[in-house]
Amino acid sequence: MYEKKIPKDLGCGMSITLEIIGGKWKPCLIDSISKGIRRPSELHKSHPDASKRVLNLHLKELTEHGVVTKIIYPVLPSKVEYFLTDFGATLLPLILHMEKWGSDHMAVFNEFQQKKLSLRNEEYSL
Repeated sequence: MYEKKIPKDLGCGMSITLEIIGGKWKPCLIDSISKGIRRPSELHKSHPDASKRVLNLHLKELTEHGVVTKIIYPVLPSKVEYFLTDFGATLLPLILHMEKWGSDHMAVFNEFQQKKLSLRNEEYSL
């Protein structure tokens, strides 16, 4: 497995937080699991824009960080479910606050995106 040549600096709270929930889909996965979506296929269906590979990678990282636990049931076909750990549940207020902030500022963000798009279109038309 590939190891980075420069070790990560985990000497401050922000870098630890970003190590754990950094990534496009990790906060979404934590939120979904907390709402009862636990099977990998259900998680893939709830986030159709994410590739299965990326979701599986994020789930593996969340498991390694102790945020979620993976239970593999001894049945055929195999059944896997993910659950938030007590440690993972401590992230829920942060995740919910991120969701609220995004919802509250969606209009402003979309306005900036529209301006950026129109500026880009003007550049191409010149």
